[in-house]
Amino acid sequence: MASNILSYEGCNFLRQRLILAILSGRPVKIRQIRSRDDNPGLREFEASLIRLLDKVTNGTRIEINETGTTLYFQPGLLYGGQVEHDCCPERSIGYYLEVLIALAPFMKNSLKATLKGVTNDQQDPSVDALKATSIPLMKMFGIDGEGLDLKIIKRGMPPGGGGEVIFTSPVRRSLKPVQFTDPGKIKRIRGVAYSVRVSPQIANRMVDSARSILNKFIPDIYIYTDHMKGANSGKSPGFGLTLVAEMTNGSFLSSEMASNPQGQGSPILPEDLGKNCAKILLEEIYRGGCVDSINQSLALLYMTLGQQDVSKVLLGPLSPYSIEFLRHLRNFFQVMFKIETQQPEEERKGGEKVLMTCVGTGFTNLSKTIK
Repeated sequence: MASNILSYEGCNFLRQRLILAILSGRPVKIRQIRSRDDNPGLREFEASLIRLLDKVTNGTRIEINETGTTLYFQPGLLYGGQVEHDCCPERSIGYYLEVLIALAPFMKNSLKATLKGVTNDQQDPSVDALKATSIPLMKMFGIDGEGLDLKIIKRGMPPGGGGEVIFTSPVRRSLKPVQFTDPGKIKRIRGVAYSVRVSPQIANRMVDSARSILNKFIPDIYIYTDHMKGANSGKSPGFGLTLVAEMTNGSFLSSEMASNPQGQGSPILPEDLGKNCAKILLEEIYRGGCVDSINQSLALLYMTLGQQDVSKVLLGPLSPYSIEFLRHLRNFFQVMFKIETQQPEEERKGGEKVLMTCVGTGFTNLSKTIK
């Protein structure tokens, strides 16, 4: 049994290691977690993530030493069902949600998770971006139907939080392989400009400035304004913008920005935020591919866990996170991808692309109850 344990060092990529440990059933030992730091060991948000994983699994064994610098994680079975979790406000709900999205199809019972905390911040993908890009990606791999939904009940901005989302997902016996190599052209841009505990006019100012840039390229732009009031607006003031470009064959690219948290940094003008967010979207479109940079690792995971058939996906330049994820996939599942770089045929097609090809491991969800 001991030879089966994978050992790692350091606090980076904790989520990747835990997700793959649970799916492959292999225990992981992670040493030297911030051992040289003034404040060593696991942070509160990482401990919160481990508690969440403990809630959705059955029989997981977790051992952490006194200083929190060593973690031994022996995964149990993915159980699913109804889960409520208060996410640590140091990171946004997106940090936790990305983990649940990766694991949800392989649970015993369909998942209904209520997550509370910060819905939009500056470092993790917001719940809006995940709703607009990750959910359609799940559908591409055959995880669809009634149960797949992400509802934003309340918004919460840092540092106070107070947001709430409900994520529901069906379970699948296996994932279908995909051939997803032509993203097509952009047909429309949608978005959400949200504001909480500030003037509702701020959302309109963001929309106008984002449109001033995007209107030069495409007429079909609609950005919803979402001003939540009262109990639904969380505990801290803030505003932000999420933009999504939809391609002709159903893939989505997104960009987002949020205002600085209350009391941190200089205040940012809504006009600047709208313009910068539009520019980031154009950058993301230039990178291109069928999947945007926040969902690269999710697409790679679902390809690996597909049926024993060839999957192909065209991506933009790989992010450092995705590169590390490929290394982890090799360690846990012994899957190697064929990686071919493709120069764009014409100059107007954006940056160089990467065609990822792999044969799925034929992963089947053994715990799914057969009705």
